[in-house]
Amino acid sequence: MQLGDMVRSVPVDTRDPDRWGLVVEMIQKKCWRTENLGPMVDWRKVDPEPHAVVLFPWNNAPITIPITDLEVMS
Repeated sequence: MQLGDMVRSVPVDTRDPDRWGLVVEMIQKKCWRTENLGPMVDWRKVDPEPHAVVLFPWNNAPITIPITDLEVMS
């Protein structure tokens, strides 16, 4: 994944599968995954992971999403 890629969130929203956005920045950020780590947050237990800053046409500000939750348009 790189700047300028068209991406969509995974799993794809079946109500509107064509909701693509544009990657405008790549950053490192911590992400607490409750399903794996439980509800009690302890930031010392997780390392930063790659995130994409994505601009969607229906939103007036970019959204930061882990790259593991994105699919790149081929």
